[in-house]
Amino acid sequence: MVAYNQFAYYYDRLMEDMPYAEWLEFLQQCWKQYGHPQTIADLGCGTGSIALPLAKQGHEVYGIDSSEDMLAVAQQKAQEAEAQHLFQGKGRITWLQQDLRDWSLPVQVDAVISLCDCMNYLLEEEDVQQAFRQAYNGLKAEGIFVFDVHTPLQLESYAEEQPFFLNEDDIAYIWTSELDEERCEIEHSLTIFSQVPASNGKSGYEHGDFFQRLEEYHSQRAYSLAWMKQQLLAVGFNEVLCYGDFVWKPATDSTQRAFFVARK
Repeated sequence: MVAYNQFAYYYDRLMEDMPYAEWLEFLQQCWKQYGHPQTIADLGCGTGSIALPLAKQGHEVYGIDSSEDMLAVAQQKAQEAEAQHLFQGKGRITWLQQDLRDWSLPVQVDAVISLCDCMNYLLEEEDVQQAFRQAYNGLKAEGIFVFDVHTPLQLESYAEEQPFFLNEDDIAYIWTSELDEERCEIEHSLTIFSQVPASNGKSGYEHGDFFQRLEEYHSQRAYSLAWMKQQLLAVGFNEVLCYGDFVWKPATDSTQRAFFVARK
């Protein structure tokens, strides 16, 4: 599993165009279909960009992530939301530093979610199987497990379209990707340059600003959707459905981001 360290403090800035509203809307479609959950475990919660809106909606959320730094950012965002009274006494979040293959809570939950392709960071089949078993064990009877993954087609697209660039006044990155076609595993290499303000609080080169360089390496692996469905059924889920690209319709050969909904 990848461990976000320094990158955690730039994550929200660099990922501000991620489709969080679409993820939340897909979850609303799940709630309509399977019932409104009171308790939710958010695996790979990152900086809380899904967990926080769910808590504001009134859910009791357990935000689980292996990165101490990502959780530190999430906690800061939660404190700011609380200071602005955005939870309105309804929802609640508990942050936990745990691995999505081996997590535990004091109670079973109504729903387990894992969005933003967290499952793709599991690079071996046995890791995926273990994560599925943990999700199953952490759910109440008839609870649902909702997660999304990049398909092999999406990883191939990354390899074909790279390199990617960002060039803004205070931050820039170069992002390259290399695909192992046999394993359908891709390594993303990011070189990030971030401006560090001068100690006197003033901005600009004339006041001593400089840029720091940060190197990040992230690997993801895509598995066939049929194989993943088989594994979900093997650990005990009774019903497993697979949808494509944020739409409540079955995944197809052209799906790049697949959504699984598995009911215990």
